[in-house]
Amino acid sequence: MAEQLNLLFVIHHRGEFYFLYICYPILNLRAGKLYFGYNIMMNESNFEANNTDNNKRGNYGERRTKLNNMVSGLGKLPPQAVDLEEAVLGALMLEKNALSEIIDILKPESFYKESHQKIFEAIFGLFQKTSPIDILTVTSELRRMGALEMVGGAYYITQLTDRVVSAANIEYHARIISQKYIQRELIKVSTEIINSSYDETSDIFDLLDHAEKSLFDIAQNNLRRDSRKMDDIMREAISNLEMLRDRTDGLTGVPSGLTALDRMTSGWQPSDLVIIAARPAMGKTAFVLSVARNAAVEHGKAVAVFSLEMSSVQLVNRLIAGETEIEQEKLKKGNLADHEWQQLHSRIGRLTDAPIIIDDTPALNVFEFRAKCRRLKAQYDIQMVIVDYLQLMHGKAEGKGGGNREQEIGSISRALKSVAKELNIPVLALSQLSRAVESRPGNSKRPMLSDLRESGSIEQDADMVLFLYRPEYYGLTEDEEGRPTAGVGEVIIAKHRNGETGIVPLRFVGKFVKFVDLEDEFSGMGGGDGFGDAPDTFSVSALNPSPNFGDDFGGAGFSGGITMPSRMNDMPDDAPF
Repeated sequence: MAEQLNLLFVIHHRGEFYFLYICYPILNLRAGKLYFGYNIMMNESNFEANNTDNNKRGNYGERRTKLNNMVSGLGKLPPQAVDLEEAVLGALMLEKNALSEIIDILKPESFYKESHQKIFEAIFGLFQKTSPIDILTVTSELRRMGALEMVGGAYYITQLTDRVVSAANIEYHARIISQKYIQRELIKVSTEIINSSYDETSDIFDLLDHAEKSLFDIAQNNLRRDSRKMDDIMREAISNLEMLRDRTDGLTGVPSGLTALDRMTSGWQPSDLVIIAARPAMGKTAFVLSVARNAAVEHGKAVAVFSLEMSSVQLVNRLIAGETEIEQEKLKKGNLADHEWQQLHSRIGRLTDAPIIIDDTPALNVFEFRAKCRRLKAQYDIQMVIVDYLQLMHGKAEGKGGGNREQEIGSISRALKSVAKELNIPVLALSQLSRAVESRPGNSKRPMLSDLRESGSIEQDADMVLFLYRPEYYGLTEDEEGRPTAGVGEVIIAKHRNGETGIVPLRFVGKFVKFVDLEDEFSGMGGGDGFGDAPDTFSVSALNPSPNFGDDFGGAGFSGGITMPSRMNDMPDDAPF
């Protein structure tokens, strides 16, 4: 028994006990002698043999089982499949097209042995250079890398090809190797989490974010979607068309609640990254809050808002102003009249019950953003994500630098697009514009795609790019066609990967901090182009009540009207109003 385990363990028999010593030393005192090592004490009665041969064989098996159980608890080998690694590497050098079958499954670190990692790096390097892959070329590439002797020399490379006859099962073998690698990564991450959990100085929220991010990174980097055949995709496309056939509103995505905009976009489409850019004070936050409110309140769509610029309470105050139509300045100061308090409480009911989730974590990085979106999708089934705004995000985890700001913005935009595709929801991200808009001569202040700030990757990754433009902000009282621009905001669709581009006029109501349909604001004023024929000037007489005001209710069959007292009745007749 002792001879069988002599290579790994030392078993010492003294008196009625057996002592097993391995690895790490500890102090044990018995009979005046010092022994170092982990010890397992076994009573000698467990090793006694019975008289019959059958009993002897049974006891030996029992003793061995008990010892193996104790040994198994003392140490474990990381998950590995070295024999399959050798078979895969050998198959790659036997058949020319074998690497194409596993190129998206394996990477160098997927291999357990470092020598196998180097061999796969050499094979992958030859593949990138479109060079042939065989024993001679791989040996030459390893020699060029200075790693030939480290992997075992040319003889070991030759031995690898003797492990298999063909590459028939290489994909199956590669997936097992990948599985073992994922298990090792999970063990590594779990060990780090355990060690950090024992550290009293660790911040619990940082630890939770790190744990979640690490686990999701393993899935993101190793579990990729397989290709799909045309017939499968075609069935899904036809099924979607049949579902849309019964819809009468023409919306195929999350509605914005702005009729003219939805007419051009058919709603915010799943998996789309929508960039909404404008100069400061153009109403970017007001626009996305109006969109979020319409989707959540009017259509019951769960919306997640990541606000890196404003606090959650500030955003809610803006939503309250738009919902109750009480001026934001009054809400900021709390200077509300009695009837305004009644108006506030009577109108915020639907907004309170709306499925809007706000996260105002500052300096959010893309890893945290991805993890939070996944969690919100699982908890609340969010249908849309809004980020305010893109330039305030970080492309890497805190403390990890590298690259310039333009590269970082590019990585952020790619991460936003990947989240949109993974969760199959639209992601609306606000973005700043460069000062080039302000420096343009004349009245041409409308933004262009070249004005996107810090990175051309934003334009490339986005499915839609919208610009917000308010001529009134630049002191322009009329547009090119002579129409008044007071209170008018334009949504310029500069890029639309799956639809038309153009300009959508909207009404910006500054005191209530919201955007509404322009035709709603000017209904009854005439004009079918959305602008209407707004009067150039207003007179005091235009504010006097209509002489037929009372008939508007009774004459139309209206009943149940309530007449409220007005302080205007207390004014003298010669008052200016």
